[in-house]
Amino acid sequence: MGLSSALASAMSGLRANQAALSIVSSNVANSQTPGYVAQTPNQIEVTTGDFGSTAKTTGVSRDIDSYVLNQLRTETGGSGYADQTANILKQLQNVYGNPGGSGTLETALNNFTSSLQALSTSAGSSSAQTVAVGAAQALATQLNVTTKGIQSLRSNVEQDLGTSSQQANAAMNQIADINTKLQGLAPTDPSAATLMDQRDQAINSLSKYVDVRVTTDGSNQANIYTTTGIQLVGAGLASQFSFASAGALGATSLYNIDPAKSGVGALTLKLPNGSSIDVAGNNVVSSGQIAADLKLRDQTLVQAQQQVDQLAATMSSALSDKTTAGSTVSGPPAGFDIDLAGAQPGNTFNITYTDSTNTQRQITLVNVTDPAALPLQNATNANPMQIGVNFSSGMGAIASALNTALPGSHLTFSAAPSPATATTLRVTDDNSGLAKVNSASSTKTVSSLTSGGPQLPLFTDGGQALYTGAITASGSQMTGLAGRIAVNTQLTTDPTRLSVYSTSPVTPTGDTTRSDYLYSQLTNTVFSYSPQTGLGSASQPFSGSVSNYLQQFLSVQANASTQATALQQGQSVVVSTLQAKFNSTSSVNLDSEMSNLIQLQNAYAANAHVMSVVQSMMNTLIQAQG
Repeated sequence: MGLSSALASAMSGLRANQAALSIVSSNVANSQTPGYVAQTPNQIEVTTGDFGSTAKTTGVSRDIDSYVLNQLRTETGGSGYADQTANILKQLQNVYGNPGGSGTLETALNNFTSSLQALSTSAGSSSAQTVAVGAAQALATQLNVTTKGIQSLRSNVEQDLGTSSQQANAAMNQIADINTKLQGLAPTDPSAATLMDQRDQAINSLSKYVDVRVTTDGSNQANIYTTTGIQLVGAGLASQFSFASAGALGATSLYNIDPAKSGVGALTLKLPNGSSIDVAGNNVVSSGQIAADLKLRDQTLVQAQQQVDQLAATMSSALSDKTTAGSTVSGPPAGFDIDLAGAQPGNTFNITYTDSTNTQRQITLVNVTDPAALPLQNATNANPMQIGVNFSSGMGAIASALNTALPGSHLTFSAAPSPATATTLRVTDDNSGLAKVNSASSTKTVSSLTSGGPQLPLFTDGGQALYTGAITASGSQMTGLAGRIAVNTQLTTDPTRLSVYSTSPVTPTGDTTRSDYLYSQLTNTVFSYSPQTGLGSASQPFSGSVSNYLQQFLSVQANASTQATALQQGQSVVVSTLQAKFNSTSSVNLDSEMSNLIQLQNAYAANAHVMSVVQSMMNTLIQAQG
């Protein structure tokens, strides 16, 4: 190697050292900068002439583990989902209160049933009657308060959807903007490394709100998709979430895929091509805080409301509804006659029969006076199966509608022949021997406080309106009932009606028939509850007393909150572990940088020494020639 080659190699070494020192300096300076990824110089060997070689710095490499980074983003989305869910469910537990504590549904129901039990031991006592009415009012108020708490949580989640959407939009816009800046820059360009750090931070931010899948093309453009394949960012273009809030939500403010019927805020995603997608209706997101908000608002908290509405409805009906068994028709064909007179919208006609497979089935005929609400929808294998008919349309029309609705059941519906009244419906088998009608009954709401029976319309829907379970095109009367339930004002005016159930003849003083009945209905009588409450199933609904039902759904909610908190903690551990693993390879290690600095200093000194020696030799040669 000649002196010129040696000098050139030493000078290239100094330049490479200078570039490497600059990168080490940058790494050390940014060791505490969030999102900064440690950089390493890219150096290559370049041959010079026939002998020797020089070093050339071609840019930098980011010390990044893409696999761990993608896993971290996935789990960050899961953490955002778990955090929001656990937070809201914990607040929901505060709405219910501590078991056995004051100001809870459980305590209010127990106080009410205890007051009814006390009334039975001191029938006719005006003080006991007043206490029982007061306990009923406290229970109704607690149901109102619980509804207000649930709907307040839904409103908070609704508001968070707007905030989260704005944060996601800001992140997507930043990613698209950085993509544009990176166009034309090589991935190894130091300025590109800084931009990619910023882009990764924006993607990490976005992953908190929605699930993301990232691909990078040959021109270093990051394309972001949801796991369902919807593109959020493509090169320099970003989709945008748009949220139109519905404001404070109520129990009847429910999501509907038809925007004209939806009572909640609409969240849409506008794609760069101008088209818009309903995020909730198309399940665009499956993880992250936005996905959690949508599920909480439209499913979890709606079901919590359905649970307290079912409690209010069952409690109201248990006290005011009177069930009358049908009259036996010996046949053949055999069956029952049932009188539909006086049935109010929502009242029912219940049939139990054994089908051709020897399976016992139930049918509930519901008095539906709004034709727009028909036909009623049933889940697969629903038992009982609900069929809506207008009880006031005449026996001929009712029978025809039922025969059409139940083909293959081997049941026959008809107007009962004389001497039955014009409101009597007959149900029998079809005389084929393939079905047997086991029982039939009607359930009607008693509206009078002194009907002569123990039933009492103690609770009302708001003012004077009774709860009858009416179904209209706008939904079921049960929806939001817990927020509207109140004690019958006629009873608050005259508490003696808790004991007096007949005025002709007058209920004897000391008679405990009504108070015994009310107490038994709330504590001992078994009812079936809608599977929409999350208890039981369509084929096997949860059954139990009113008290059993309350304890069951409170237990289910407590377990859900506990599981959500456990998931939140688990996700936090996973994210922390992945973050630590990512940092171990991608963050600046000051010890390593100091070690690199020492090596560079030694290399710098060696190259400088070579240059000094070459200079000395050249001087010697020049002097020798002179």
